Amino acid sequence: MLENSIPGGTSGSDPTVVVVSTGELALAEHPSVLLTPALGSCVGVAVWDAARRRGALAHVMLPSPANAPQDGNPDRFASVAVPKMIALLGEGLSLKRFVAKIAGGAAMFKGDTQMASIGDRNVEEVKRQLGLLKVPVIAEDTGGSHARTMEFHLDTGLVIVRSYLYGIREL
Repeated sequence: MLENSIPGGTSGSDPTVVVVSTGELALAEHPSVLLTPALGSCVGVAVWDAARRRGALAHVMLPSPANAPQDGNPDRFASVAVPKMIALLGEGLSLKRFVAKIAGGAAMFKGDTQMASIGDRNVEEVKRQLGLLKVPVIAEDTGGSHARTMEFHLDTGLVIVRSYLYGIREL
């Protein structure tokens, strides 16, 4: 694990698994695996540096602070978390070496008109922030109306997305 990592904790059964909780982000390097559970309308953002076999994973809850009160962890916002994770991961490196994979952004609140599109808005803001930083999204599993768990393997950049309804998908 990197010194400047901000882990949400490690899995009790496997010390190499770093759990990234809702609204948090973490950095790690191989052999660690970054994992974030319970992605409903939230979006998991994995950014990988293949040359150094290290990466960052964020569990974004909302597009920007304009969408919610400013108290609490600012890393829960895409407009804060994505630039922060790239800055921490990059540390002066060319951003051209990074690629991103995303998952989540489901429509989990169909009965609430205020929240019905939050998953789509989260995906849109994550892509906008990555686009501003010129980090390409090379794979995604977004949308739908189901929850996901995202597992990011830093040796290969493989992202495994698990869902109760649709099984396992590799990105």
